[in-house]
Amino acid sequence: MTNLALPPLPSYTSATGDVPLLGDTIGDNFDRTVARHGERDALVDRAAGRRWTYTELAAEVDALALGLLRAGIGKGDRVGIWAPNRAEWVFVQYATAKIGAILVNINPAYRSHELQYVLTQAGIRMLISAPSFKTSDYAAMISEVRGDCPDLEHVVLLGYPEWNELAESGRAALADDRTRLDAAQRDLSADDPINIQYTSGTTGFPKGATLSHHNILNNGFFVGELCHYTENDKVCIPVPFYHCFGMVMGNLACTSHGATMVIPGPAFDPAQTLAAVAEERCTSLYGVPTMFIAELADPSFETHDLSSLRTGIMAGSPCPVEVMKQVIERMGMTEVSICYGMTETSPVSLQTRSDDTIDQRVSTVGRVGPHLEVKIVDPATGLTVPRGEPGELCTRGYSVMLGYWNQPDKTAEAIDKARWMHTGDIGVMDADGYVSVTGRIKDMVIRGGENIYPREIEEFLYTHPDILDAQVVGVPDEKYSRRAGRRRARREVRGGAHGVDPDAGGGGAARRAVAARVLHGQARALQDPPLRAHRRRVSDDGHRQDPQDRDARDVCPDAGDRRQSMTRQSGHDRCTHQAAGGRCGIRHVRYSSGESAPAAWNQCRRLAPVVRQRNNGLVPIRLRGQVLHRVRCAVSAKSASTLVGSSPQIVELAGNTSPPRNPVRCRLAGLDLGNWFGDAVVVLGP
Repeated sequence: MTNLALPPLPSYTSATGDVPLLGDTIGDNFDRTVARHGERDALVDRAAGRRWTYTELAAEVDALALGLLRAGIGKGDRVGIWAPNRAEWVFVQYATAKIGAILVNINPAYRSHELQYVLTQAGIRMLISAPSFKTSDYAAMISEVRGDCPDLEHVVLLGYPEWNELAESGRAALADDRTRLDAAQRDLSADDPINIQYTSGTTGFPKGATLSHHNILNNGFFVGELCHYTENDKVCIPVPFYHCFGMVMGNLACTSHGATMVIPGPAFDPAQTLAAVAEERCTSLYGVPTMFIAELADPSFETHDLSSLRTGIMAGSPCPVEVMKQVIERMGMTEVSICYGMTETSPVSLQTRSDDTIDQRVSTVGRVGPHLEVKIVDPATGLTVPRGEPGELCTRGYSVMLGYWNQPDKTAEAIDKARWMHTGDIGVMDADGYVSVTGRIKDMVIRGGENIYPREIEEFLYTHPDILDAQVVGVPDEKYSRRAGRRRARREVRGGAHGVDPDAGGGGAARRAVAARVLHGQARALQDPPLRAHRRRVSDDGHRQDPQDRDARDVCPDAGDRRQSMTRQSGHDRCTHQAAGGRCGIRHVRYSSGESAPAAWNQCRRLAPVVRQRNNGLVPIRLRGQVLHRVRCAVSAKSASTLVGSSPQIVELAGNTSPPRNPVRCRLAGLDLGNWFGDAVVVLGP
């Protein structure tokens, strides 16, 4: 009998799980938790010094829900929330869910034109907003755009009389009769849309991913299940609520298990977060890798008792192995989990388990979650590729969004007829079903019918001791249609102290010769294994799953109408600005101490790009509607231990002042791109 070769195992996997999917609406599930755990702590707002049991939280939620009904808000109406993390955000999240109003999350970093777009595109009837946050005057921006938003009927500012009246109106009615609220809640289906989250695109305005009760309740529940949450857990949530990381993986994971939500502050601060964990005895901590790096490096770290920590979630970008080791050893998070997802999938599709090895947690994004399917397909044919081969990562199941709000054409581009969500990410599945995300499908080069993945070439280039960073892109070719090569005006080899610019005169050969003159001492100093491992495991996740995905656009108060953007932390209220020749004449250098000085630029630029933080070094950053381009970053890191053992001293981003012919993605090579959490300055000339 002839021995036939067995076909290769396809890159497909699914998971069922011992626990069935939930069929509840969010409001009904919340009520069940209140009935079981009414006297246990539900919510702690550290900045406000307030805390609520589940019974007390239910009273706040029900009063606000009835207040919304009395204001004319009902099932299907859109209610916007524009605020940093605070208890009222949670009240609004669950109150809207109880009456079927669709909550629209608005990024706290938005400026006026983006706010207007979301208010108009979603048809928001009521906007609930903080009056201001840091240097952003939300009230003024709302007044600026309100006349151009025909659907906007109500504006409620938190802490103002209209907020108190809304809540008190419901509270008074609730005391007499809650029949109206109960009837509204009974009229809901788990498949109804309940949340719109706008995803950041590389060009144009963002799309509104529309999610149902079934989508996000189950995703939060099963993320919590894989973290082994119970009513005894307390979860510290320093990641923003406007993102799935905060409101789904955080809030819904907690309320579906009776756990406690702990808000350490309105925005991330490492010392506040550590204090919250220690004083509230949190068992779980969330964050992106740079947040954990900042916590480990905080001067107060050793003064906090973190012995209560057991688990947590790290997402947004791959975690360097040295950071993972310290999170486990110094913070006690032995069961820390890595998650992968995107807003359109509620968000988590893949997650590591508590018994996975450190290598599996840092080199992969885990295995498929319960009741979900994942496959890797050839982007040209749509056919599933054999395991071990790269292709586009697709996911299917309860978590896939209903669609993009009022954009059926965009929905059809993302979700195929079989309901597979095409993520746009390049992934590889191993024999055990673990998936590694290695890039973005749009970066793939097709050469004479052959698929070439830039990351594979970049990985090889990184083995050369003189190459600090590498980018491979496609360029037109008469014979092959497209071939791998350098993008025009990009740095093939980044030249340490001198920052080689291929645009600076001469022909291609001359530019390449100049680019090859790398300072050997500096190059070798930056080849420490943790640094190289970090930059070589970067997934190009676009707008995916990173609370830092959007740009920071707190406009520099000294810059007038010049295009500048700056991320601020506490105490970083202003940047030094000088004008020269009609454009910004200073390279803004930001110190962790809050000092800003042009003299430090020479010190900063000598260190060159150190780490490619994410997205193959490319990330979309928007400034007043314009996409910045050719942005470089320098980080002061003398060694690998600086990155994992202490805060980065300097982060500087400088944009090319020439206007782009077409919008393109920013090129970054820095440690921290954090518009929400970091301290970076982006400067772009007029």
